[in-house]
This record gives sequence, C-alpha cells and structure tokens, in this order.
Amino acid sequence: MKLLLLIVCAAMLTSCKRTKEDAPEKPVVQVKVESASVSDIPEIVSAPATIHPREQANVSSRITVPIRQLRVRKGDNVRAGEILAVLENRDLTAQRDEAQAALTDAEANLRKTESGTVPADVERARGQVETARAALDQARKNYDRRRRLFEQGAIPQKDLLQTETELATAKANFEVAQKSLDLLQRQSAAGDVAMARSRVEQARARLNAAIANLQYTELRSPFQGTITEQFQYPGDMAGPGTPTYTVMDLSIVTARAQVPEANAAAIRRGQICTFAAADSNIPNRKGKIAVVNRAVDPARRTIEVWCEIANPPSALRAGVFGSLSIETGRIKDAVVVPLSSVQINEGTDTGVAFVVDRKQVAHKRDVQIGARQQDWIQIRSGIQPGELVITEGSYSLPDGAQVQAGGVQANERGSNQ
Repeated sequence: MKLLLLIVCAAMLTSCKRTKEDAPEKPVVQVKVESASVSDIPEIVSAPATIHPREQANVSSRITVPIRQLRVRKGDNVRAGEILAVLENRDLTAQRDEAQAALTDAEANLRKTESGTVPADVERARGQVETARAALDQARKNYDRRRRLFEQGAIPQKDLLQTETELATAKANFEVAQKSLDLLQRQSAAGDVAMARSRVEQARARLNAAIANLQYTELRSPFQGTITEQFQYPGDMAGPGTPTYTVMDLSIVTARAQVPEANAAAIRRGQICTFAAADSNIPNRKGKIAVVNRAVDPARRTIEVWCEIANPPSALRAGVFGSLSIETGRIKDAVVVPLSSVQINEGTDTGVAFVVDRKQVAHKRDVQIGARQQDWIQIRSGIQPGELVITEGSYSLPDGAQVQAGGVQANERGSNQ
C-alpha cells in the first residue's frame, strides 16, 4: 500500500513538472509610447468642406440664334467683358439699319417743324378758303340768274335743279375749307414740335432696342476668370435655357462647411481657418471666415460657414473636398496625446486608447476627446498627464497584454503646441 502511494505521488510530481515546462510563455508585444502632456492649445471647430469659386456664372444667349463662332475653349483664362462667342446676326443688323433710317427721318421732321412750317400750312389753308368762297359766290349768282330764267319760263326745271346742286357743293367745299383753316389756326406750334420730338424719341428707342439685340449676339465674360465648362459648339442653337460656357473666378476660393449647430456658437467673421484637402498632395491653406449664416439648416441642424482663401494653388480646384478647421479660442492646461494613440468612434467625441503601466502591461481606456490638431488631440477624460499611451502597435491588442515600450516619453509639452 505504501509502495502504491509513493508511485502515485511520483507520477503526479512528474506530470506537474512536465505541464509547467510545456506551458507557453505569454508573448510580449513591441509598441511605441509617448506620455500625455499638458499644453495650451487652440480650440478648433472642424467640419467637412468643399471648395467653391469666388464667382461663378453660366453664360448663355438672351436670344435664340445659331452659334457662328467660339473664340475660347474649356480651360482658357478670360478677361472681364471679353467676347467668348459670336452668334448669327445678319437679320438683326438689318433691323438696326432700318431703325437708324427711321430715326434720321424723325429728326428731319422735327427740324422742319421747329423751323416754322405750320404758318405756311395756315396760309395755304386760307387760300383754299378764299378759293372756295369765290366758287360759292359764283354758284349763288348762277343759281339766282337761272331761278329768274326758270320763273320766266326760259329754262327747264332740270337746269335749275342742277344749279342748286352746284350751289350746295360749293357751299360744302367752303365749309370744309373754313373748318380746316380754323383747325390749323387753333393748333399751336409748340404742340406740333412736341409731337415731332415724341416721334424722334420713339425712333431712338427702337434703334436702341435693335442695337441691344445686336449686342446680344456677342457672348461676353461677366468677370475675369477661367472657362471651366463648354456645353455648345458652332452651329448649335444658343438660347436662354441652354448655357454655352461656365466661367469661374478662382483668384479667391471659398471653403464652404456645414458646422453642427452646437459647435457654431463661437465662430465669428475674421477668425483664422484652415482647409485640409482629402488629397494629401494638396497643401493645407489658411484663410479667414467671411460668412457665418444666420439661419440653421432645419434638416441637418447645421450652420453654413465660408472660409475665404486668397491666392490658392492651381491644384485647389472648385469641387475639391476636405475638412475645414476654425480656431475659435485657446484651451488652457489641456491634456494632449498624439492623434495616433486614439481610436476615435466615428461621428462621436469618444474613443479608445491604451495606457501602459509601470509593469509594462497595456490597459484599454475609454476616453472623451476634445479639440484636435494636425498630430495631437485633447483628452477631456480617461487619461491623466504623464501616463504613457501607445502610439504604435495597439491594433488588435488585447486588454492586459504584456508589452515592451519604446519611443519618446515626453513629460510636459510647452504651450506652443
């Protein structure tokens, strides 16, 4: 019995020793760390943004006519007022010439009226009255003579009736001539001149309209800029509803962002802003806030903000997407860590970081984040100043893993960060 117990104990000791020797050692993960520091940092509001031109216009014809000639192409730089395209204009040229001739005629009539042709018309009408009066007197004498002859039986009644008709006609002609004279005498020279001037103004207005229509056959650039789109070609029918070109002024560009309503209270005109393009090959550009909308987008609960950027590089084209950062103030004694040390939960102000203790063990921490810079981010809660955070090697790292830390360990960062 004792022998059996000794054998069992020996077997158990051997098994325990073998199990201990066979157990694999925990892996040690190589990581880089840096310590959380305290700094005075700028308070930043960030939002997605898109580049827009300073000015943009779709150039189209105000009249519907064929395109005869295009003088610029897509990508060309143009001056303000430069002719971009010429439209068919032969019919409009004829209308202008006709209107010019009508104006010349009206001006000649005005000069004639102002020179006193109305008195001559009156004298002519007076002469016609005298002629009609003489004819009337003669008709009366003929009527009286024939009436006596008829009473004596010397002429038939039809001759008397004919004489009565001639007398009535002469009387009517005299009355018409007298009324015409009275009408001319009542008219004033000032009224005739005013009427002649009115005709001149009407003719001039028709000429101006014809000239304007002719000018519409030249499509001109409304401002200095660049042709960014070309929609039509020679022979196409230009018209008000179809643009021929798009012109953009890119001497100053505007980064337009939709800032969440809760973050926009501190944004003011004149604040410094920085646009960072999604394409890393385009350098960041600084500008100033030019517009802070006074209305909130009811669907997105955002406020539109414009950042004007002067003298942008050629790569900063209209439509480039990126992010806009606006410096709204300074945060005193902020706890900051490298941006690479925080795994940010998208769309929130929370994230996850790993802190290494003195035993070289990594611990997962939930953190609340604040202002961001290009390489650093503020930690509002979850990490204390001086604690080591993992900047490289934390991907898929389990909580409580053994690590071997390397890298820079900063104790304090100056306020210039």
